[in-house]
Amino acid sequence: MAPVNVDLLVLIPFPPHELARLEAVFNVTYAPEPQSRADAIASKGPQFRAVLTHGTAGLTAAEMDAMPKLEIISCFGVGYDRIDVQAAIARNIIVTHGPGTNTISVADHTLALMLASVRQIASQDAAVRSGQWHEARQNSPELTGMRLGLIGYGSIAREVARRCEAGFSMTVAYHSRRKATDTAHTYYESALALAEDSDVLVVAAPATPQTRHMINEAVLNALGPQGYLINIARGSLVETDALIAALNDGRIAGAGLDVVDGEPVVPAALLKAANLVITPHSAGRSPNAVDNMNTLALRNLNAHFTGKPVETPVPECAKVAAA
Repeated sequence: MAPVNVDLLVLIPFPPHELARLEAVFNVTYAPEPQSRADAIASKGPQFRAVLTHGTAGLTAAEMDAMPKLEIISCFGVGYDRIDVQAAIARNIIVTHGPGTNTISVADHTLALMLASVRQIASQDAAVRSGQWHEARQNSPELTGMRLGLIGYGSIAREVARRCEAGFSMTVAYHSRRKATDTAHTYYESALALAEDSDVLVVAAPATPQTRHMINEAVLNALGPQGYLINIARGSLVETDALIAALNDGRIAGAGLDVVDGEPVVPAALLKAANLVITPHSAGRSPNAVDNMNTLALRNLNAHFTGKPVETPVPECAKVAAA
């Protein structure tokens, strides 16, 4: 990939070797923290022609206005919920993302959260470390044979389903915006109905205004005191206060979260729940996944600046291009 004389603003953390890949091609300004981000946009905004961000860091309309030469926003990973895509379209800025780049990593992590939650791995580990060997021993349920419910039925959900069926003989059902025509898995019209018939409910849907807080008190009550919630999508899909209450009241058996609404800030009341396993939005952070995401981001950026169509525009931009 030939270097181009383009100023690229990077708004997300990168391992040094991955950052070096970007620096070999672009004039990189690295600003992964809120203050460095604000400073970079204020001091060098008119220079930037490209931004590399992700769904959590996002990019606002006001920030776009401060970068009048901005041509492309490359989103690292699949989700792009905090990028103001409509503002980008109005300013003739293309937005790309990385579908499929971290599917395997996220699916693996989902199974890790499921096993850790159901088998009470974190609480037993903590008890043993505090000297309570005998007290730590629990009669934990078996994951094998449980009923899996999937909220969303994209590539990650399907990978989770494949692992659960083949490895743990789980039955699989799902709820999504529309019924799939290429599967024998049972479709449910609502998240509530799916939760009622699930032992483990995995949230794997995109963050949209329609999916915000779709996992609410009613859905958690339907999941019930023997049920487990796993969220590897976005924190906004789960109503946090309802989850805190359900965990502490024993209205669900446990939860495994890789995402929290408002992250990186995590409510203290949530962290006090003994039946919670939580990781720092790291499901998609395997070496292979990071390499895949960076490679695709570079391909999209290079395509744009060499006059070729980008490979993976977000659907909204693809729709505009096709009109």
